[in-house]
Amino acid sequence: MGINETGFQAENMTEALVSRENLLWNARLILERIRGKARMMGIVKANAYGHNALAVASALESLGVADFGVANIHEAIELRTGSAHKNQASILAFSSPLASQIDLYLKHGIEMTVCDADTVRAAEEIACAENMKLGVQLKVDTGMGRLGVPPSLAMELLRKIDSSPHLELKGIYTHFAESSSPDDFTGKQLAAFKNLTAEYEHAASKTVCKHCANSGAILTAQESWFDMVRPGILLYGYHPAKNTSLRLCVKPVMQVEARVIFIKEVQAGTTISYNRTWTAMEPCRVATIAAGYADGYPRALSNRATIMINDKRYNQIGTVTMDQIMVNLGTDQEVKKGDKAVLFGWDTPTAEDIADIYGTISYETLCSVSSRVKRIFV
Repeated sequence: MGINETGFQAENMTEALVSRENLLWNARLILERIRGKARMMGIVKANAYGHNALAVASALESLGVADFGVANIHEAIELRTGSAHKNQASILAFSSPLASQIDLYLKHGIEMTVCDADTVRAAEEIACAENMKLGVQLKVDTGMGRLGVPPSLAMELLRKIDSSPHLELKGIYTHFAESSSPDDFTGKQLAAFKNLTAEYEHAASKTVCKHCANSGAILTAQESWFDMVRPGILLYGYHPAKNTSLRLCVKPVMQVEARVIFIKEVQAGTTISYNRTWTAMEPCRVATIAAGYADGYPRALSNRATIMINDKRYNQIGTVTMDQIMVNLGTDQEVKKGDKAVLFGWDTPTAEDIADIYGTISYETLCSVSSRVKRIFV
């Protein structure tokens, strides 16, 4: 509910329902899959893929999850300072930091990703000045090509970290480029990571937390689990690809609903929305729904998607606009103003169905749900 100046609670026009039950179901399936062979890091970056990071982290903590991954220091601080989050949990920020941000990692107890000697040097200097110990994790680029030190330079950087009195190595990790369908390239990435970590642990005479298994690798590459796995999309009810050899019975965690706000009768020949991309072939009823691309319902779905109202599917018609979309009710008289329309969720269509229509992935569909859509944990 939104509250206006008089204190009156106005009904939400568009809501993203987030199912705690489905989230915990999915997390338990993952925990059963790894069978205690590794611990689980809950990936809650991008506001938990649009689901509300604080609420998701709190739910996962109830299962004993004590490690979380976020994109950057801003997300890490929000998670650390959120009242729903326990302070003793470990939070790793995946982005390579700017030197000006390092003191924030110290202040809030966030584990920092390091990929280069300059960052290690700056981190030691700042931690020394504060007389504090900073936890860091080394990101190794074994083939993703995004962030990380090349394996050939990793040992030198690890020695720099170990010789820095105010830095503590908390982990070494990498990321797969195509783990959903493991091939020779994934095997090469895994081999490079194994060789590096084995060399380091032998040279340093100690073990370190090693992790590289994302959702795809959790399903397809048990040998990559090491000490910790990092499920993302699986937690939220979708598979990373359609061709994974193993499928878990995960359930969508988010359902986006919006209100029907207007219904009209139109005659044959009536055109609908910008650029008149849809024309009524016969008399029909048209409903306007209070959601558009500003809410995260992509314009690319125009005239291509279906929407569920009262357990019946209707075709979306006309160009998707910023704040509204229209659907063709045909001769149906049952839909009324104020009814809820399901844009996607555990009731079909799913986020994956929507993504397939306009050539993207469920990750993007979920993350695109905008901040003006009220998240409600159910």
